[in-house]
Amino acid sequence: MTIEIPADDYETLAYDTRGDVLRPGDDGYDEARSVWNGMIDRRPAVVVRATGAADVCTAVDFARERDLPLAVRGGGHNVAGSAVCDDGVVVDLSPMSSVRVDPVARTARVGPGATMGDFDHEAQAFGLATPGGVISTTGVAGLTLGGGMGWLSRQYGLAIDNLRSVDIVTADGEVVTASEDEHADLFWAVRGGSGNFGVVTSFEFDLHEVGPEVLFGPAVYPYEDAPDVLARYREFALDAPRECSVWVNSVGAPPLPFLPEELHGTTVLVLVYFYDGDLDEGEAVLAPLREYGDPIADAVAPTPYVEAQRSLDDLYGEGARNYWKSANFVDLPGETIDTIVEYAERAPTPESEILLHHVGGAVNDVASDATAYPHRETEFVATIAARWEETTRDDECVAWVRACHDALAAAATGGTYVNFEGDREGRERNAYGENYGRLAEVKAEFDPGNVFRLTQNVTPAD
Repeated sequence: MTIEIPADDYETLAYDTRGDVLRPGDDGYDEARSVWNGMIDRRPAVVVRATGAADVCTAVDFARERDLPLAVRGGGHNVAGSAVCDDGVVVDLSPMSSVRVDPVARTARVGPGATMGDFDHEAQAFGLATPGGVISTTGVAGLTLGGGMGWLSRQYGLAIDNLRSVDIVTADGEVVTASEDEHADLFWAVRGGSGNFGVVTSFEFDLHEVGPEVLFGPAVYPYEDAPDVLARYREFALDAPRECSVWVNSVGAPPLPFLPEELHGTTVLVLVYFYDGDLDEGEAVLAPLREYGDPIADAVAPTPYVEAQRSLDDLYGEGARNYWKSANFVDLPGETIDTIVEYAERAPTPESEILLHHVGGAVNDVASDATAYPHRETEFVATIAARWEETTRDDECVAWVRACHDALAAAATGGTYVNFEGDREGRERNAYGENYGRLAEVKAEFDPGNVFRLTQNVTPAD
């Protein structure tokens, strides 16, 4: 059943809102409801394109008072499609994309509609950055609320570990500031508890000196060498210094200029190197792994940090159909490597991949209960990601992801990274672990009616 907003209600909402308020059929409506994952095709009853916290308060009140589903769209990059809903209210934060850097205090105020590209562009003007993401089109808000890992995480922790405070609109339509000193329980919960507790309208981050150049780039190996190279990678990664992060992808060879055309689309092993520090020292640190085996190509080179952050954008463009699942590991035993190789060789499309994120380091310096993100023992996060175009292949591609995830479970911790989960529900306990109970208590205080439920949801405690 399609829900329409009564004309009087719509006129009241539009009058009280400074930004655009869009209904089906309005110019801009289809653009406002579109997200990165082409599998998501939801039709909200109304989209509020908020220009500030006041518009967000109005939209939250409107949805709560009418018991309408409420979704929040930041960058729209979440694979599960949590940013949009059917027959409800979508708060579109994309107009709120400001980034203000204080280079003396080394902090930044970031709006919830900003992307990592927006953030990096401003911060790198002062030679500064904070950890978060590897795709520049990723929204700062969703990435941060789920944890926020990226190339800098082994050196400086997750995005949430660099978060000083947030301004947040709670379920009752009130704006509060949450930090270590104000509403500390709420601040604890938003650092990894996803969008369960309100709409963040401003993030305050600590910044670090980064770049302007880092050592970055891929080395590509034929897939018959994958078992041997992955075993060598595991030894290197577990002892690597924190300035170094190496992510590994089993994927169809992308059409990169340094790869022979006949390899395009065939399964290869790609090691993506990142080193932030003295470039000569970085060359020496990476050498034991880069010099191993016989790569097809090695394109590791000094690279501006902002370019490293956006170098993968074209490979993960908007509009394709995507389904992901993830699993955490404290090690990569031989059976895990064998499973990765087995499933990568029968991936349903060349764009489908099994990606190993190199974590550990500063991420694991934080206690598992210090923030809502609990996975502080994790050294590797494996993301099994199918990517395809034809709707007729949905079942095949989803089945491959689920089968691979199940096969990897034997050596995994049972935990999952909430930002890499393609299902909007069903994995909450895996995402939040032993912190779920405390999250439920905070939820009961700030959102007892479960207004913010269209995420990997935390149910309010009784």
